This record gives sequence, structure tokens and C-alpha cells, in this order.
Amino acid sequence: MRIIDLGLMEYEEAEALQLKTLETVTAGDEENTVFLLEHPKVITLGRQGGAENLLMDESLLAAQGIQVAQTTRGGNITCHFPGQLVAYPIWRVEKRPGGMKQFFCDMEEAVIRTCAHFGVAAIRRQGHPGVWVDETKKICSMGIGVRRWVTYHGLALNVGRDVSLFNAITLCGIQGAVPTSLSTEAGYDITMKDAKYVFSNEFRKAFTHPPMVAGQAPGKP
Repeated sequence: MRIIDLGLMEYEEAEALQLKTLETVTAGDEENTVFLLEHPKVITLGRQGGAENLLMDESLLAAQGIQVAQTTRGGNITCHFPGQLVAYPIWRVEKRPGGMKQFFCDMEEAVIRTCAHFGVAAIRRQGHPGVWVDETKKICSMGIGVRRWVTYHGLALNVGRDVSLFNAITLCGIQGAVPTSLSTEAGYDITMKDAKYVFSNEFRKAFTHPPMVAGQAPGKP
């Protein structure tokens, strides 16, 4: 695999790069690729909807330079902003053991291990893809698209303390869910550079030697 740091990139530019890379990975011209980046402030809607969970008028958001974008990923509404680590795996899953269930499990595992490195105990929440600190505090959102068994889109891990953009939405459309971040939960400021370094290592581990599918007992198919 190759992991590429794109720095800060506009949402549309990153989406175009994903689609271009998806074609080359699908054709076998590129190896599995993970893009790491931050986005300027943007609110995104998933294939399953999300506009109903937008709590501010789009004109007011636009006046603050905040875009609302329709996407082709799964899931509901979420937002991106500087201080949030976004990872877009362009990944072939067709022949990968465990299929999409394992793919999500491995993404969650990479985030859980990253959180643990900084002293934050994170968990999965049944029925809600992503990573949580408890049953209400969400630290990482996930949503992907798939074309010809190659994934795109991915995950967003809150690193910095400022998660105020989430005030403009009902987080992932889940009533009662509140955002949190690595820095908030760790009790000290974690740099994006450090978060990217740790996440890159944990992603490589999880996807090179994937953990058992969550809930599957040893020895069972």
C-alpha cells in the first residue's frame, strides 16, 4: 500500500483525486492507496440523505465560507474542518477475506489503536459505524463508496479541540450523539503531524495483519 499526505485540500479537489485514483487502482495500474488530509470547513451529505439534519440555513453557512456538498458515500450528514484527520482508502476489497465487514472492522481498529496510543479508550457502537468514546461521544465518523469492488471516501477522526462546526448538524443524524476529539479526551493538544504518523502506522498494521472480524469466534468461518 501507499499512504500519501495531501495536507489541506478543498473537498471537490480531493473527490476528483479519489475518482481518478479509483480508476487506476481498479485497472491494476496503482497499488492500494490511502490519502491523508484535512479539509477547509465543509458539511457533507451521504447517499442516505442528511439535509434533514442540517440545523442552519445554507445561506448563513455560505456567508461564513462553509460549503454544503452532496457526496456518493454511505451514511448521513457529517462535517470536515481543519484539525480533523481525514483518510480516504482507495482499496480493492473483492478478494479480501471478510469482505466489506472486515474492511470496516479494520478501519475502526486502526482508529481505536490510534486513540489508545494517545491514552484514549475508544470503542465500537453496535449498529453505528465509526468509533466512539462512549455511547454518546463520537470521535470518528465513517462512510464509504464502492465501485467495482474498490472503495473510496473513508473516515474522519477529530484531532483538535475545536469541533464547533458540528453545532450546525445533528451528528450523523443520530439524536443524542455529541462530537469529541483526541485532544479533548487525552487532555492535551495533539498535533496533526503526530496523529497522522500514528494513524499511518496503525493503518498499516491493521490492513497487513487484519484483526478478527468483530464478534467472530476463533476458528469459525
